[in-house]
Amino acid sequence: GLDRLLDSLRKSKASGKSSSIVVIAEGDKIGKNAFELKDYVEENMPEYDVRVSILGHMQRGGSPSCFDRVLASRLGVRAVETLIEGNSNYMVGLIKDEIVLTPLEQAVKGKTQVDKELIRVSDIVSI
Repeated sequence: GLDRLLDSLRKSKASGKSSSIVVIAEGDKIGKNAFELKDYVEENMPEYDVRVSILGHMQRGGSPSCFDRVLASRLGVRAVETLIEGNSNYMVGLIKDEIVLTPLEQAVKGKTQVDKELIRVSDIVSI
């Protein structure tokens, strides 16, 4: 947890990086809050200038694009149509630009595959 964070910051500094960005999920239990993590890093790495920014919903997601608005409408229409047809317990989604229904049980228990290319790029960029 916290020791791994410090190790990562030390490696970044040793590789010549002058700054790092640490992203913490809202529900993450590594620390009570971002300010507690800030204090922890400052205590263990006093040479670091640590700043905390709490992002709001609009900052995280940005303004919806035309695609986002049309997709939301398409998904909403299909969800309502599904209920009118007497069907429930489905997730409405998009596969290859086609609106599809997936049984909730399958959606919840289904396995997602992590894109190994994204992991590779993340590892390279975070060096």
